[in-house]
Amino acid sequence: MMRGMGNMQNMMKQMQKMQKKMEEAQVQLGEEKIEGTAGGGMVTVVVTGHKEIVDVQIKPEVVDPDDVEMLQDLVLAATNDALKKAEELTNKTMGQFTKGMNLPGGMF
Repeated sequence: MMRGMGNMQNMMKQMQKMQKKMEEAQVQLGEEKIEGTAGGGMVTVVVTGHKEIVDVQIKPEVVDPDDVEMLQDLVLAATNDALKKAEELTNKTMGQFTKGMNLPGGMF
C-alpha cells in the first residue's frame, strides 16, 4: 500500500514539472512574432503566438482609392495567413505536452 503512495507522489511531481514547462512555453509563445503576408508582400500583418495583432504594414503602391475592396481583401488574407501560422506554432509548441496523454481536444 505504501508503494502506491510513492508512485502517486512521483506522478504529482512529474505533473507539476510538466505544468511549469507548459506555462513557460505559453509565455514564450506570447513573445513570438509571426508574419503573414498577401499580395506578394504588399500587406504584412504581424501577430504574437497568442494571436494578438501587433503590426500591420501596407505598401503605399497598393493603396488605390478606387479599389478599396482589393486592399481590404489583402489585409484580410495577410491576417488569416498570420493567424494560421500562429495556430500551427501553438499546436507544435503545446502539442509536445499532450503527446501520449488522453486529453480531450481543444485544451489549448
